[in-house]
Amino acid sequence: MRHDATKALQVDALAWDKQNGLLPAIVQDAATLRVLMLGYMDRAALETTLAEGKVTFYSRSKQRLWTKGEASGHFLQLVSIDVDCDNDSLLVLAHPQGPTCHLQRASCFPDAPGEFLAELEALIGQRDRERPAGSYTSGLFEDGVRAIAQKVGEEGVETALAAVAQGDAELQGEAADLLYHLLVLLRARGLPLAGVVEVLRARHRASVAR
Repeated sequence: MRHDATKALQVDALAWDKQNGLLPAIVQDAATLRVLMLGYMDRAALETTLAEGKVTFYSRSKQRLWTKGEASGHFLQLVSIDVDCDNDSLLVLAHPQGPTCHLQRASCFPDAPGEFLAELEALIGQRDRERPAGSYTSGLFEDGVRAIAQKVGEEGVETALAAVAQGDAELQGEAADLLYHLLVLLRARGLPLAGVVEVLRARHRASVAR
């Protein structure tokens, strides 16, 4: 079960004795679900993480607590923690404040998969904030919600036409255009993609419960 970061974990119930007082902690990007790194937490590291909201580990090489980003400033802002079924491993969701890997990569696992739509949503948000000259996305935001909504409608029609009159590649291309413009429209209205996903999740739960 997932524990909100603001709620106290049952720290005493964890299997600290299995691995000499350490628990492996897998960190995922809370937005993209990309695996960022693996570290180890002792009781003090876990309690510090929960208290301060910055993911903290026990460094086996330094033999001390180590807050990720304490030197680089690339902290991992805690979102939530899961405990596995054996109470001996942790799954940490966090928002990375810069590269996680010391090689300046987003993840210590260079080919770790992630949710690309979340990455695209983040880039769209950056274009909205910065409005770089010559950016197609920036131009959409400058045109306003009505123009963006019209573009979504056009892409929806083109996707439907491709489904009945064109090949698979064309349909995929039009569907990609539709998804992209829909993300822009949601951003223009101040709505996150996660909100739409939650609506779908709620509908799914309701249908399964029938």
